[in-house]
Amino acid sequence: MQHSSLANVEAQPRKQLLKWIGNKQRFAREIVSYFPETYGTYYEPFLGSGAVLGALAPERAVGSDIFSPLVEIWRTLCAAPYMLKAWYEERWHLLMAGEKIARYEQIKESYNARPNGADLLFLCRACYGGVVRFRQRDGYMSTPCGVHTPISPESFALRVDEWATYTRGTSFLLQDYRETMAMARAGDLVYCDPPYSHSQRILYGAQAFDLRELFDTIRQCKERGVAVALSLDGTKRSGKLRCAISLPPGLFERELFVQCGRSMLKRFQMDGRTLEHEAVADRLLLTY
Repeated sequence: MQHSSLANVEAQPRKQLLKWIGNKQRFAREIVSYFPETYGTYYEPFLGSGAVLGALAPERAVGSDIFSPLVEIWRTLCAAPYMLKAWYEERWHLLMAGEKIARYEQIKESYNARPNGADLLFLCRACYGGVVRFRQRDGYMSTPCGVHTPISPESFALRVDEWATYTRGTSFLLQDYRETMAMARAGDLVYCDPPYSHSQRILYGAQAFDLRELFDTIRQCKERGVAVALSLDGTKRSGKLRCAISLPPGLFERELFVQCGRSMLKRFQMDGRTLEHEAVADRLLLTY
């Protein structure tokens, strides 16, 4: 049985729920415009900020990731949006009631003692540059406090209500991308937005994967009649390295480019210096 979206493709959440590296919020509408007009279940196995999910607003969908605090946030949005609002409001008032950096560090210490969605939800909005980074050896969140004032609880509550509407047809799962993609059947649609292999190894507990394994999983989906769209950092530069990625012959039917502007991560790393050589143009690869 084929389905479409809950919302017209012209509609989408106006503001992002989470600040997230690689967030496709500004480009989600363009990406969705290349999706099939009809499909069964929509799958997004590298969920992140869920920007494309929000723009598509499918009737039936599965969003997944292996990063437990992230999935906890999305599951709470689905099951108890009022709780998401309460998490944010409590930490916002804590931050504003005392010395800002000290209160931020208190919240960060709470997260590092026991990684959880409630703390991460606020930290991603309060940290410097909106770039949550983890130490590779132990997962310690290291990003300092941002200079900005996080949005008010009232503004955040409006975003929660909006996102709860756009994702009401979605089930959120804590599992590896291969498990999620194995669930897809003929007529379904999968959108993959894996982390940039050259720059996101320490971000958000990014899913570790071999790109060849991802290509193999996509091939299996295609053979079952599943439509797959894949975003890759096709013309991205990482320092002086241009990230060239070879594609398996015959796997993708179309190759498009979505201009994503300057690299958010590189802006954080370069402390405001010029980014003229750090533009990102995602390749959007389609198996259909």
